Amino acid sequence: MAISATARSLSGLSLLITLFSLVSLFTSTISDSDSDRVAELLTLQSQSESGVIHLTDQHISRFVSSAKAPRSFSLLIFFDAAQLHEKTELHLKEILDDFAVLASSYITNNKDTPSESKLFFCHIEFKESQSTFVQFGVNALPHIRLVGPNVKNLKDDSIQMDGSDFSRLAETMVEFIESKTKLTVGPIHRPPIVSKKQVIFMAAALLIWSPLMVKKVLAGETLLHDSKVWLAGAVFVYFFSVSGAMHNIIRKMPMFLTDRNDPSKLIFFYQGSGVQLGAEGFAIGFLYTIVGLLLAFMIHVLVRVKNRTTQRLVMLTALFVSFWAVKKVVFLDNWKTGYGIHAYWPSSWR
Repeated sequence: MAISATARSLSGLSLLITLFSLVSLFTSTISDSDSDRVAELLTLQSQSESGVIHLTDQHISRFVSSAKAPRSFSLLIFFDAAQLHEKTELHLKEILDDFAVLASSYITNNKDTPSESKLFFCHIEFKESQSTFVQFGVNALPHIRLVGPNVKNLKDDSIQMDGSDFSRLAETMVEFIESKTKLTVGPIHRPPIVSKKQVIFMAAALLIWSPLMVKKVLAGETLLHDSKVWLAGAVFVYFFSVSGAMHNIIRKMPMFLTDRNDPSKLIFFYQGSGVQLGAEGFAIGFLYTIVGLLLAFMIHVLVRVKNRTTQRLVMLTALFVSFWAVKKVVFLDNWKTGYGIHAYWPSSWR
């Protein structure tokens, strides 16, 4: 009897050990699976120059769909379409460049810390991964989504970044990431405009040319001593100011648009006060510059002409051309905005 009881005890103990081993093995398998994914993501990240991981449909299945929640990491995915990079109004290339700056900054600021493996920046292209676009419900670009550790349904559970969250590019993306993930991104490290090699080259060139430059300055033979250069510069500044070129640069406005009804036609003048195309601004700038140059000509050159008849003829011609140019500007403003400009005559003239 004692032997039988002992045997039953040993059998029960063996069963408990077996169950404990299976649970431990199952837990370790899940843990290893998640750590394997993190290690694979870190490898892909190290292979990218900017730290942005290029994903495909297979990667989404590997790291998200087939990975049981909760995962130990989040993915910030930039949805892209190479064929739309030419559409400047979408700013896809600009946002993608700042997305890469954001990724490299996060990696640099969080290197060798636990946060290093908590967030990965990813890029996915439409032509290569149309299935993923459908799963996330992406139907317009630009589009950025945060796939958190607990996401199961890609479309409903992931968080889309609003347009306002990348209005100031990397800086506003930081605010979105830190508010949604509770991770610290750190300062943005933008690449310098001029590289160290370029600085060294320019410094060497300056040292070589400095004796000749000093000699030219002392002799008064530089471009800065040429009145024609100053005249051309003044005309350029005037044209740059009145043409709205600064607005076009800041807003990145195109020179023209393609007619939606007839793609073979180009639109140079857009009706509506909210949009000013580059060609439209240059046309207005050209008309204003004509008026300014004619006025300067009459003040500084025409007064030196001794022949009164010639003076009057040229003055009348300049006034006529100036009136025509201003009339065209007023007409365009009325066509674009609907606002009219009316002359108000003295009451004694009526």
